Amino acid sequence: MQQMATEPRGEELSLAERAYRALRDRLVMLEIRPGAPINEDQLAQSLGVGRTPVREALKRLQYERLITTYPRRGTFATEVNITDLAHISEVRQELEPLAAAQAARRATATDRAALTALHHELESADSRRRDAAELLHLDLQVHRAIYAATHNPYLDDTLVRYDNLATRIWCLFIDRLSDMAGHVGEHGPLIEAIVAGDPDTAARLARSHVEGFERAVRDAV
Repeated sequence: MQQMATEPRGEELSLAERAYRALRDRLVMLEIRPGAPINEDQLAQSLGVGRTPVREALKRLQYERLITTYPRRGTFATEVNITDLAHISEVRQELEPLAAAQAARRATATDRAALTALHHELESADSRRRDAAELLHLDLQVHRAIYAATHNPYLDDTLVRYDNLATRIWCLFIDRLSDMAGHVGEHGPLIEAIVAGDPDTAARLARSHVEGFERAVRDAV
C-alpha cells in the first residue's frame, strides 16, 4: 500500500500508527474484502509488526466502522451497504463545503504547495491512463490534503472517517462507474479555489462534488 502524500513519513510514526494507516487503506480500498475475517497473526506478519500494534489499530478501525467484532465469532471487515449512502452524503454535504472554505482561509504555504502538487497529478492522470484504483488513491490524497489544510483536527478526523466510508462505496461499484477520471478531475478547480484563498467558490465546488458522487453511485446501482 502506497503512503498517502499528505501524511508523515513512516519512520516518523509509531508502530501502531503505521499498522492503523496500512490496515485502514486496505479496508477502504476493499483489498480486505467486506465480510472477510480479520486474523491478527496474519496481519502482524504481513505488516512486519507485533500483535500489540495490530490490536491497537483494530480498536481504532472498529470505532471508524471499518471492522466489526462479534462475540464468539471473531472480527470481520464491515460490509458495504448502499443504504448507508444517503446518511454518509447527508453529513458530507454539510462538512465538505465547510472544510473547503476553511482550507481556503487557513492553508499555509506548505499546504498550498502540497495541493498544487496534487493538482499537477490530477492534470497528468488521463495522460498516464491510470486505472480506477490509482484514481481512487489520488482522490483520497486530495481529500486528506484539504482536510489537513483546515487546521481543525476535529473536522479533519471526522471527514477522513466519512470519506473512507464513501470511498468503500465507490470501490464496490467501481466496475460500473463510467467516468472515474472525470469525477476525480473535478478536484482541479476546487484546489485552485483553495490555493487562491477563495472560500465561497471552494465551498460551492465541494458541495457540488459530493452531490455528484451520490448521483453517480445511484446511477450505477
